[in-house]
Amino acid sequence: MSDKYDLVIIGGGPGGLAAAELAAAGKKRVLIIEKDGWGGTCTHRGCIPTKALLTCSKYYADLKKIKRLGINIASAALDFSAMKKHQQQIVKIAALGAKKTLDDAQVETKSGTAKIITPTEIKFTNQAGDAEIINTQNILIAWGSEPAMFPGINLSERILTSDGILNLTTLPASIIIIGGSFIGVEFATFFAELGTKVTLIELLDRILPQEDEEAADFLQQELTRLGIAVHTSTKLLRLQETATDITMQAQQNSEKLELKADYALLCIGRKPLLRTYELDKLGVEFTKAGIKVDQNMMTNVQGIYAVGDVTGGMMLAHRATQQAKVATAHICQYEAPIYNENFIPSIVYSHPQIARVGLTQKQAVATGLSVEVVKSPYSANIIARSELMGQGFVTAIFCQDQLIGVTIAGDHAAELIAPMSLAVASGLNIKQLQAWVIPHPTLSEIFASIFVKLQFP
Repeated sequence: MSDKYDLVIIGGGPGGLAAAELAAAGKKRVLIIEKDGWGGTCTHRGCIPTKALLTCSKYYADLKKIKRLGINIASAALDFSAMKKHQQQIVKIAALGAKKTLDDAQVETKSGTAKIITPTEIKFTNQAGDAEIINTQNILIAWGSEPAMFPGINLSERILTSDGILNLTTLPASIIIIGGSFIGVEFATFFAELGTKVTLIELLDRILPQEDEEAADFLQQELTRLGIAVHTSTKLLRLQETATDITMQAQQNSEKLELKADYALLCIGRKPLLRTYELDKLGVEFTKAGIKVDQNMMTNVQGIYAVGDVTGGMMLAHRATQQAKVATAHICQYEAPIYNENFIPSIVYSHPQIARVGLTQKQAVATGLSVEVVKSPYSANIIARSELMGQGFVTAIFCQDQLIGVTIAGDHAAELIAPMSLAVASGLNIKQLQAWVIPHPTLSEIFASIFVKLQFP
C-alpha cells in the first residue's frame, strides 16, 4: 500500500505532462502513469513524427524552386531510409525531453497500466505484471484517442491508419488516402512531395470541411498542383487487397470509381479512447463523443478530472495542455487561466499551411453576428515575394471593432497564428491592434496591411 498522492494522472501525453508539471510546481505530490511511451500519441504517432517527415519532404520539394534564386542543384537524391531515421530520432528526443521535464519537476513516474477502482483508488500493474493499489485525492484521466475505423474494413499490411503508415520502411509508388481533413491532407502533402502518386478521397463536398471555405479551396488547388488527384463528394464502397496492391470501389455522385494503389490509408479522424467499463462502474458521464467535464475539467464525479482527446472536441495537443492548466488550477486552488474553445488555434501542416483561430466568416454569420471581413494577400508582402511563398492570404473577422477570428493560408501560417491567437483571446479591438508596431521587412507585416485598411474606411 502506497502513501496517498494529491494527484494521480493516467496518460503521459501533452495534457498529462502539463498537469503533472504544474501540480508539482503547486507543491502537490504527483504520480503520472504511462503504458506506452512518454509524450503519448502526439510524440509517438501524431504531431512529432509527421512534422519530422513533412520537414524532409518540404526541403526536397523546395529544391525545385530555388533555381529562381540563383541556386542550381544539378541532381538531388531522395533517401527515404534517412528520412525515417530523422523521424525516429526526433521522436526519441521528444520522448526523452518529456521524461526529463517530469524528472526535473520531481514528479513520480510509473510505466505500466492503471485501472481506476474508486475515485480515490487506482490499481497499477507494472510491465512485469506486479500490481499494487495506489491511493490519491484526485485522479486526472488523459487516456487520449485512437484512429476511427470504417465498419467492415480490417487493417492489414496494405490497409493502414495514420498509426501504421508511420512504420513503412519503403516509399510507396502510389497510395489512396481516404479522408480529406487534417491528417489525410498532411500525409497527402508528404507523399506527393516525394513523388508518390496520391489519390485523396473525401466524403463531403470539400476538403477540410471544418475550416474556412476559401482557405480549403485554396489548399485544394495547391494539392492539385502537386499532382494529387482530389475526389470530393466521394463515398468509399469497398476496399479489396491482393498480394501486390489495393483496389478501391467508390461512388462520386452518380458515377462509380475504381482505383488501384500500393496502399490505402484510412484518415477519417480519431475518437476518444474510452474505457467504458471503468467509467460505468465509477458513474462518470460520457458519450461516444467523449467524457463530459465542467468548466474546471472535472467530471460529474468529485475528484475525477479529464483532459485532452478523451473529452472529444478538437483533438489537439495544445488544447489538452490548456485544459490541464485549468484542471490543475482547480486542484491547487489558484486562479485558472481562460479556457474557451474559440481561442484554440487549429493548424493544417500542409504545404502551404492553413491556420485558424476564432470564428470563420460563415460561422460568425450563422450565429447572427454582423461582421466586417478584411483580407490581405501574401503577394503584397515583400518577404513573401522574395522568399517565393506563393499566393497565400490572411482573412480577419471583426465584430463591432473587435477581432473575433483569423484564418491564414500560406507559408509559416502555423507561426503567424500565434500572435493572432493572443489577440482573439484578449478581445483586442481595432485601435489596440493599430498600436502594434511590426518590424520591417517581415512576413508579419501582412497584419499591418489589415489594420491600415480598417483605419481609413
